[in-house]
Amino acid sequence: MFELFVVVVILVLMFFLFMLKQASENNVLYHDVPLDGEREQASLFFISDVHLRKINEGMIENINAKVDAVIIGGDFCDKRTPIERIYDNVQVLQKLGPVYFVWGNNDREVGEARLREIFKETNVTIIENDAVLLPTLSNRCWLSAIDDTSSRNVHYERAFESCRKGDNVVFISHNPEVFPTVRSKYHTDLMMGGHLHGGQIRFGPYGIHPHGSFSMREAVATLISNGYGTTMLPLRLGAKPQCHVVNLHFKRNAKSNKK
Repeated sequence: MFELFVVVVILVLMFFLFMLKQASENNVLYHDVPLDGEREQASLFFISDVHLRKINEGMIENINAKVDAVIIGGDFCDKRTPIERIYDNVQVLQKLGPVYFVWGNNDREVGEARLREIFKETNVTIIENDAVLLPTLSNRCWLSAIDDTSSRNVHYERAFESCRKGDNVVFISHNPEVFPTVRSKYHTDLMMGGHLHGGQIRFGPYGIHPHGSFSMREAVATLISNGYGTTMLPLRLGAKPQCHVVNLHFKRNAKSNKK
């Protein structure tokens, strides 16, 4: 009986260590999105749900693509995150390119005023109920984003009011549950979000949330990330951590359905 107990304890420990190891992985997924416009290429780096985790410098240094925008899709930090780690993670991301931030449901736990001060000091652009043009491109391509839905300060119309007919629009929301609403009312070419962690701990196809994915939904490229960090316990199973490089390929008539 004691031997059986020892075996069970060892198996549980091994399972725990496996989940801990999976949560510490550094996976970068690459995606291609065709967009209408003058022939040109651009790359976006998307990371969400960092929470307490330290961003791995080696992972960032191994990305060879020229990155036009680094987009933090919310939950860059939470109440557990040391202020010094926020500074360190920003510094690591800035090795790739200019950094843009979109609010998540946990970020304000640090203190909204404090986080705004950090981002101002480190030249991170906050996009909230607004849109900014990517300055490095000859094609007009907007990064459009809303405040997190938990803030009760969401204004979709403000996020799109600067975008002209024929412009390319990348829409970001920490919570992807708003995507169907946005697709039904506004033009967007690419949507990116996180929040769900892919369920974080999954047993085969079963999880508290769907696994992350990159797919076409109603003719709109849609990226829902598993995220990079974890909430509560630093464990993952069947929902590996993810960051993303999204390559934008501008070409005339690249999307015949563009309105």
